Amino acid sequence: MIAILDSQLNDFPQPKNADEDGLLAIGGDLSVHRLLTAYQQGIFPWYNPGDPICWFSPDPRCVIFPSSLKISKSMRKLRQQNVFSYSYNEAFEMLIKHCASVDRKDQDGTWISSEMQKAYIELNKLGYAHSIEVWNKENHLVGGLYGVLIGKIFVGESMFSHESNASKAALIELAERFDLELIDCQVPNSHLMSLGATLLSREEYLNTLSNHTPQAHGLQKLLRHT
Repeated sequence: MIAILDSQLNDFPQPKNADEDGLLAIGGDLSVHRLLTAYQQGIFPWYNPGDPICWFSPDPRCVIFPSSLKISKSMRKLRQQNVFSYSYNEAFEMLIKHCASVDRKDQDGTWISSEMQKAYIELNKLGYAHSIEVWNKENHLVGGLYGVLIGKIFVGESMFSHESNASKAALIELAERFDLELIDCQVPNSHLMSLGATLLSREEYLNTLSNHTPQAHGLQKLLRHT
């Protein structure tokens, strides 16, 4: 049975109580405390604008181990040629707006509502949500991704690309430049699987997650300087 969250409490039911689609609970809010509580328990919000907030904990979970990310020869060449430059948390608000507005195949509109944008911008200001920005030679923001960091687990929320390979470049930058144990992609699709994503059972994912806790401004501390 899907739980209805108490608006005054940040408690969530056990993730094992989610239905076959991963839906665990409905209601609540997008406060910083509730969001961090959710992510630390392997739960994330996902819903259409105008609908009640829905909270998910899918089984299995789509993840990428950074060392297993498949990088094609053409992407390696693109990286070596410095076609793009990268920044971290320098244009979070601009990036999330691009993620919300970009057209996506087989998707009508966006789930990244103004309410969602406001919540994650606040998480970013407090140092818990992070962005990888991709810039072209003209210094235009052409791609990137954002998500929430729990210890050494990066929970990806969305990405966008206005130039070929820009979002893929952001993912490679995340995997190669930061000392991450896991990149959580939440739910699988063919594109992620082609990049080396794998599926973990909810139990395996939660066991891994239990060793990590949110830490403000933690991404900077994971940056590799080599």
